[in-house]
Amino acid sequence: MENEKDPAKADEVAREMEETDGGDGGGGGEEELEEDDEGEDGEEEEDEDEDEEEGYTLHFDGDMDPLGFVQGGNHGVELYQQFERLEYEALAERKRKALHEQERTVESVKKPRVAEVLGVTVEEIDELMNFGRRRRSRASKKKGRKKGSKRKLTPEVARKLGDATLCYASGDYDEAIPLLEEIVRLAPNLSDAYHLLGLIYDARGDRGKALNFHMIAAHLSPKDPSIWKKLVAWSIEQKNTGQIRYCLMKAIAADPKDVGLRFDLALLYFELGEYQKAAESYEQIVGIYPANIEALKMAAKMYQKCGLIDRAIRVLEGHVNGHHSECNYSVDNLLLGFYMDNGSHKEALRLVEHAYSIPGLEKRNILYLKVKEAVCHARLGKMQHAEALLKGMQMDHPAENGDLIIEVADSFLNLGQYHYALKFYSMLEEIPNLDNGNIHLKIAQCFLSIKERGKAIVFYYKALSEIEDNVDARIILSSLLLEEGKEQETINLLSPPKVSEKTSNLSSAQLKPWWENGKIKMQLAKVYHAKGMLKDFVDTIYSYVRETLVIEIMNQKVRPVKKLAKSVLFERAKLLDEQDGECDNLFRGFRPVARMTELVKAIRARKSLKKRAALKEERKAAALAAGLDWQSDSGDETLPKAKQEPPLLDFLKDEEHLQFILDLCKALVSVHRYWEALELINHTLKLEYNTISTEKREEFRSLGAHIAYSSSDPKHGYNYVRYIAQQHPYSIAAWNCYYKVVSRYDSRFSRHMKFILRMRVELKDCAMPIVIYGHQFTMISQHQSAAKEYLEAYKVQPEDPLINLCVGTALINLSLGFRLQKKHNCIAQGFAFLYNYLRICNDSQEALYNIARAYQHVGLVTLAALYYEKVLAIQEKDHPIPKLPYEDSSVPADKMPIYCNLHREAAYNLHLIYKKSGAVDLARQVLRNYCTF
Repeated sequence: MENEKDPAKADEVAREMEETDGGDGGGGGEEELEEDDEGEDGEEEEDEDEDEEEGYTLHFDGDMDPLGFVQGGNHGVELYQQFERLEYEALAERKRKALHEQERTVESVKKPRVAEVLGVTVEEIDELMNFGRRRRSRASKKKGRKKGSKRKLTPEVARKLGDATLCYASGDYDEAIPLLEEIVRLAPNLSDAYHLLGLIYDARGDRGKALNFHMIAAHLSPKDPSIWKKLVAWSIEQKNTGQIRYCLMKAIAADPKDVGLRFDLALLYFELGEYQKAAESYEQIVGIYPANIEALKMAAKMYQKCGLIDRAIRVLEGHVNGHHSECNYSVDNLLLGFYMDNGSHKEALRLVEHAYSIPGLEKRNILYLKVKEAVCHARLGKMQHAEALLKGMQMDHPAENGDLIIEVADSFLNLGQYHYALKFYSMLEEIPNLDNGNIHLKIAQCFLSIKERGKAIVFYYKALSEIEDNVDARIILSSLLLEEGKEQETINLLSPPKVSEKTSNLSSAQLKPWWENGKIKMQLAKVYHAKGMLKDFVDTIYSYVRETLVIEIMNQKVRPVKKLAKSVLFERAKLLDEQDGECDNLFRGFRPVARMTELVKAIRARKSLKKRAALKEERKAAALAAGLDWQSDSGDETLPKAKQEPPLLDFLKDEEHLQFILDLCKALVSVHRYWEALELINHTLKLEYNTISTEKREEFRSLGAHIAYSSSDPKHGYNYVRYIAQQHPYSIAAWNCYYKVVSRYDSRFSRHMKFILRMRVELKDCAMPIVIYGHQFTMISQHQSAAKEYLEAYKVQPEDPLINLCVGTALINLSLGFRLQKKHNCIAQGFAFLYNYLRICNDSQEALYNIARAYQHVGLVTLAALYYEKVLAIQEKDHPIPKLPYEDSSVPADKMPIYCNLHREAAYNLHLIYKKSGAVDLARQVLRNYCTF
């Protein structure tokens, strides 16, 4: 077997391992080593103290199995994270010891040893006991090993390491691995063994174990940058961001002057969005190589990106001030932009003067500096200097210098110098392929600011011909047209184009065309409403308002619960001791100590991950079944839906838009779309109370009551008429409105019965709910219960004509039943209440008619005919419908007065009496006189 080994390859491997060791003595703290002299123990302790001062170094003791780091279960923690934790715990323990030593030192200073024993101090006793002995020097020894004290491997370990190296060189990996594992057990802190194991597993294609063995070797020899650089490359292949960062930082610590590593770390920070750390990394590169301009500029840009503009300026200023002889235009240009963005225009002017001195500047760069100088003077209020500089510039080729001209014009526009801005914008107006739409838009803005609306309208039209999907420009133009009184032109501007133009104007990348924008719809609806075009007004905006209200209600139900990302859930779930499968890059037998609360969080995290995985598989199956492409890295599908964006943004922020909804509901009522109006009212009242004022809520409820009163289906408006009755419990009109809505129900309405019974109990002194409760019994022919309720109302309001009428009619209807024995007494009592009703009404036509109708009902037709004749002898004037509580009494009635005269009804009943008694001619005469036109 040994004859087959290649000595040349073995020597090459040995040289590679010696280079990898990096001068750290290979072992870095082995346990079984030979010692050269007696003083080595103390020197070794000094070396350990030195290591503690420099940082953490991995050291395996007797209780730790090094191979278990690689071959054991993971428990959810990656290898580099375990090393981070061990390092953190070691450094924390060291800090605790330092604090403890500091406390002991303070206590010893506070309490000096001055105790005496029989008059002799402790110091004197020590001096007497040590008398005659050689005084030991208490001065601190020089740290480090003495020359010639280098520790060596034991012969057994050295022999096995050589054999394993030869086996690796000859490709006999199965024989090399047991030898190396035995070396690890004998000398667990020998980095060469782990490095060779990593090479073997890498050659066998097992990159996971190879990475882990290299990781251990790197920690045992942390000053060797080559292993860390290899780990960085492998981590990049695995796309393990945390491991890349960890290995990069270790590699930089091992080789601080390697600029490439620092560039990689800065790029990683940038990709992770940690711009400040990226800037600090670039700044460290500049500290090593000040001439690296790209790192300098990237550091400044990163500081600007994270909002530290002052620090970005200081970085560039340090370079400019320290390199006067080596001027760089790109650095000055970047610093100049930072100065202007930060409002430091005086410093910018000084920098411009410094930039003029840079040799070899191009003509365009000089023009650029002059433009910046003019803009700075303008922003400092020195318009004369700025104008003088601009006049002296040669702008013969506007197309080539378009960006400079736009910058000057934009600066003047922001400063309110609209005439100067117009001068420069006009230079670019006719240049093709130069974003003419935005230039025309800015020209229109300038004309609008100087009150020249006619020219502003012209340029707004020009701008919209180039950028027709600019909603804000279209809204401003429509407002200008309305101020000019051009309503039809405004409607044409805001209306959707024709069908042929829609398909040509709408690009495939555009999600929603401009004519479906909420702002456009609102503006067009306002125009329709102002012109009284209610149907067009409703058709334009109703669906948008309804969708907005629905989304706002849904957004209220979205709880602001912070959902944890998958990475956080994985970190929590790693605390659980479950071994679903072996993972080759993690510890075995190392379980983090966790509290009960952390374990509960871990259990919840595991459940959440399982739920998310199941949902992901379900969606994947549904997508594949539908023939769609499945994107496995589409993100976290189970995160809560964020608040949706309504089509009308900020629609409920002010009172004006609430009035707009109210106007829309009234318009829907006008076009007899009652259900849509009630739906809008329902959605509006479901919004939060801080969104709508109490007054507006009252208006919406009153409108809902009006809709319920006017529509044929009162089902959805019952809540509003009930609310009106609750708010006005002593208003007869409110109860009339309520009862009219309720009386439309074909069957008994349980909500109505519960409400009336509750109001009857709560309002003992209010007769209206009692009367309505009695009406319910009358409708089902329970006249005895009805009479009881009416009599209760009579106790509250004995002089009310309606109550007396109801009591009288209920007693008369009760007397006509079969089970009542004293019918005559009941009839007499009923007519007594009816005559009381007649007295209260002052013998009115209505009261006389009701008396006649009661006599006719009980068969006393002679008395009935007498009272019908009295009704015919009285002339009653017509009156309008009384106002309800939600109606404005100051507004005149727009309806015709109702017919209040009862001549036709009385004549018809009288002719029936005459006809039944045989007086047919008299009956015909009564009909001819009162019932024909």
